[in-house]
Amino acid sequence: MHASKGDRLVVHGRVVGKQDHTVEIIEVLGSHGSPPYRVRDDKGHETIMSPGPDSVVDHRKAGDQR
Repeated sequence: MHASKGDRLVVHGRVVGKQDHTVEIIEVLGSHGSPPYRVRDDKGHETIMSPGPDSVVDHRKAGDQR
């Protein structure tokens, strides 16, 4: 997994009925874009994540439109 500051991390719901969770990567703590990442959700909460296999990096920046 490789990410840059400003990318989005999408954690897919693993249980029926659980929605995907998207956070913005605000700092890359690993070497060469690898985890862990400091992330911020849409409510402003920040945490450090080492994403699992149910996660993907969306390289569009947080302000980009789909």
